[in-house]
Amino acid sequence: MTTDVRVLGKADWDAWYGTLELAFGGVAESDEERELWRALTEHDRSIGVWDGDACVGTAGAFSFRMAVPGGALVETAGVTMVGVAATHRRRGILTSMMRRQLDDVRAWGEPLAVLTASEPVIYGRFGYGAATRHMKADIDTTRVTLSVPAGTDDVHLRYVRPADVHEACEALYARRVTERPGMTARQPGWERLGLLDPQSERNGASPLQCVVAERAGELVGYVRFAVKPEWGWQGPKGSVQVRDIEGVDPAAYAALWRFLFDIDLTSSVVARNRPVDDALLEMVSDIRRCDVTVRDSLYVRLVEVGAALEARTYQAPLDVVFEVEDAFCPWNEGRWRLTGDAKGASCERTADAADLSLSVRELGAAYLGGTSLTSLAAAGRVRELRRGALAEASVAFGSDVAPWLPHGF
Repeated sequence: MTTDVRVLGKADWDAWYGTLELAFGGVAESDEERELWRALTEHDRSIGVWDGDACVGTAGAFSFRMAVPGGALVETAGVTMVGVAATHRRRGILTSMMRRQLDDVRAWGEPLAVLTASEPVIYGRFGYGAATRHMKADIDTTRVTLSVPAGTDDVHLRYVRPADVHEACEALYARRVTERPGMTARQPGWERLGLLDPQSERNGASPLQCVVAERAGELVGYVRFAVKPEWGWQGPKGSVQVRDIEGVDPAAYAALWRFLFDIDLTSSVVARNRPVDDALLEMVSDIRRCDVTVRDSLYVRLVEVGAALEARTYQAPLDVVFEVEDAFCPWNEGRWRLTGDAKGASCERTADAADLSLSVRELGAAYLGGTSLTSLAAAGRVRELRRGALAEASVAFGSDVAPWLPHGF
């Protein structure tokens, strides 16, 4: 088989995206969804694999700026739209695209690549580590109540059309991006993602609704949601399906959740993507009736180890030498001395003896502070070579808040 890997031309987008749809089951998206992804596709950062006239592989990369511990926004490649035609699996096509893509990311000067995985087993061999998790909660609001902080009653709530306030909501979101590692600054056009609401995806729920929270006329929070009506023999048991919710302070956040709990003719609130340390967990009266589940979310790959480790800060002072394994990107292999604290960091090549040994995958998993080096060591994935180095590095790599990816890409 002879295949050709090439940058995506605009005229090839339909064939390229059609291959991606087939790779994910062949169900065509709505015109609204398809047009959004067409507009967001960065053609010069996307590649296709062609077998003659047929597109048999796809991969793209969005230009992101992602928050890292310390609050910096780091240039990051958001790897996306990866698929291989079922007729061409097990022929090295995915590996060839990952090879080309990481070489490109390095050439673009971006120290990080991130992705969400359709299956967790796929990307570890290319150096991606599971760095964030997210929580789903299905809350029985007939049995669970909220304890809200002082000032909640001072927050004014009102319904608005989602499109009418999207600019103000985006501005509020932008203020919060640097507060939590893993969040991405949304570039122009991405605000449309929060408004995407194809009827084919509602599954019996209402069109997208929005309520804003205000204090003294100033926007302090918002929630986008839908209501799915349902009726049982004993009466109404609809569900509130939360899409996005943001509040700038505890009172604003609590006011929005209290509103969701109190919507008439419903008996549950379902939130499918929240941080694992969400304040909601501390407000509910009965965590067991919230049916909380956690799963993997964002996978991180250090493309340039030195630049990536220098881009974030560290919770405690550290001076540690890593012995890094990285067969897929061999320019990262070898020993790196990382020194840093809450003010900044330096990471340079060294000939000094190593304190810790690990692969770039473990560095990616620990990078945002959501996975501890200690837990990775307990799983046999990090080796301590100098006594005390593991505890020192694990504490320093931590984050006060859990990293979180607020939406897919």
